[in-house]
Amino acid sequence: MEREELADFLRRRREAIRPAEVGIADGPRRRTAGLRREEVAMLAGMSVDYVVRLEQGRSSQPSTQLLTALARALRLSDDERAHLFHLAGHQPPPADGVARLARAGLLRMLDLLGDTPAMVLSDLGEVLAQNRMNLLMAGDLTRFTGDDRYMVHRWFTDPASRDARRPDEVAHASRQLVADLRAVAGRRSGDPVVAGLVARLQAASDEFRRLWAEHEVAIRRADRKTFMHPRVGELVMDCETLVTPDLGQQLLVLTPADADTRERLALLRVLGVEEFAS
Repeated sequence: MEREELADFLRRRREAIRPAEVGIADGPRRRTAGLRREEVAMLAGMSVDYVVRLEQGRSSQPSTQLLTALARALRLSDDERAHLFHLAGHQPPPADGVARLARAGLLRMLDLLGDTPAMVLSDLGEVLAQNRMNLLMAGDLTRFTGDDRYMVHRWFTDPASRDARRPDEVAHASRQLVADLRAVAGRRSGDPVVAGLVARLQAASDEFRRLWAEHEVAIRRADRKTFMHPRVGELVMDCETLVTPDLGQQLLVLTPADADTRERLALLRVLGVEEFAS
């Protein structure tokens, strides 16, 4: 562990980020260059004292989980994230692990979208990050573990995952998810992660097995979906998907498709602010 180098790197990365880049208001009394230490601690989900000790070269060796949280809070690029792990005396995550971390550029775009619901997903449909508005609309989609990390697995194995969609859209959504997984399986031919997921879905769901046998292929780009929210009612959203050049990650942006949905989203935003304040 290179304590002094790690301390200097973390301090300089913190000072290089403008608060607005991570969704924090830049007030007139701010004197600190970049983010404050307590803001980094909040974004990374760790104590301010530990951030201070890291920046002063007095900390114990941080775990890989803490390093991952810091990399996300500081919006590190892939190269910077690898450098952080090396300075802390750890090997960077393997290729599969890195793919499960939202890319720094996508995280910055997520922050800039503000009150527009958005999330970053892997090509297998695992939610890697979501902004606050998406959290209010859909709940915490990053909490799942195992195969349930993948949206397609929850859809075909947990009936409750369909409760938020209108009944007349369910069949289309099923076909869409399977066709998208087909495209990923073709692109990542021979990948045991994808092959294992497909095999387990075939064993668990008759519906999936039937749709998989039809061999439909379609990458999700744009779509309109209706979500049934328990607090504000029906939300009709236009979904636009932006993908990275290697097709490994996606930024999914959801915008209201009509005036009623805009009003309901505004109400949901107010309800969320009131909950936060209380």
